[in-house]
Amino acid sequence: MLLAIDGYEANAVSRVGIGRYAFELIDRIAKRQQSGSSPFTEVIVYLPEEKRSHMPAESTSFHYRVVGPKPFWTFLGFPLALMLASRKADVVFSPTHYLPRWVSVPRVIAVMDVSYLSYPELFKTSDLHKLVNWTAFSVAHAARVITISEFSKRAIIEAYHVPEDRVVVAYPALTEWQAKHTMGTSKKTLSTPKRYILTVGTLQPRKNFARLIEAFSQLSDHSLDLVIVGKKGWLYEGILEAPKIYGVEDRVKFMDFVADDELPALYKNAACFVLPSLYEGFGLPVLEAMSYGIPVVVSNISSLPEIAGEAGIYINPEDTKSITKGIAEALSESGPAKAKRIAAGRKRVALFTWDKAADTVIDVLAGVGGKGTP
Repeated sequence: MLLAIDGYEANAVSRVGIGRYAFELIDRIAKRQQSGSSPFTEVIVYLPEEKRSHMPAESTSFHYRVVGPKPFWTFLGFPLALMLASRKADVVFSPTHYLPRWVSVPRVIAVMDVSYLSYPELFKTSDLHKLVNWTAFSVAHAARVITISEFSKRAIIEAYHVPEDRVVVAYPALTEWQAKHTMGTSKKTLSTPKRYILTVGTLQPRKNFARLIEAFSQLSDHSLDLVIVGKKGWLYEGILEAPKIYGVEDRVKFMDFVADDELPALYKNAACFVLPSLYEGFGLPVLEAMSYGIPVVVSNISSLPEIAGEAGIYINPEDTKSITKGIAEALSESGPAKAKRIAAGRKRVALFTWDKAADTVIDVLAGVGGKGTP
């Protein structure tokens, strides 16, 4: 059985969200090929440019194929390569929202969430058009849809009216490196050694960072900093302006993208972690924070209660006072109560592993490829 994979997102330099998800699954699939425990006789990962050094090595049954053009890769380069291949794939895995068109082979896609349907105003018009229309087409024509939480599964089923058995949950997890390192030294330095609150995520409206900054400004403890880790996404101007608007521009630190090996100290030394998102398909930074033994303050909606469980301190993300109160609770908690919360967080982390995710995805792909499901 030949498996073809779209490796575009996994091959990116800075892998967050769907890029990290794609890479971790491809990495596990490559290891299964090397160990001989895979149901596939061969796996070919298609790329629009040369393989980067972080990607898994080739083996006798795991290969890369570089084809162009890079522009419109998913809709032109990738499907053309599949159609022109001397040996046709039995199943195609596209770990993105979009499947390759004009291909008769059974296709499986990964959809992280459908936040664009709930909060269309938080997306750029060009991105929104693609997400709404191309995802709808892809879900309708996919043999199976992989997603990252039960919350996202329910949302996909409700939005696109697909049978429940066509949508499968494969939870993300910490990377192997993160799971082994609970301490570290950040190469990026804070401008002050004071205590700080940490949040991690791409700068975009859905993360609700502007309201977080407002809530932070209302804390009675003015010795704290707020550290925001994340690259600029879209519609981020209001987030960058918020510290000045709320009079805390000297205490809010934007650190842009931080590599995995630079994150441990930022997590470990934080007073607490806050993710007041309006919508999250999963919320991987919550797992990261719990693994480093710090309290997590998260929204009481979308997938976050599913991830944090009893370890979370929950807030209403649309209520600034609720966010402030949740942060204050995390900062004031101590002794046995805090220890119990931290232990609960680490227990939650252990439930999510990439090996479990890969097992689920491989079973789905093998089932679809073996049956030739349309």
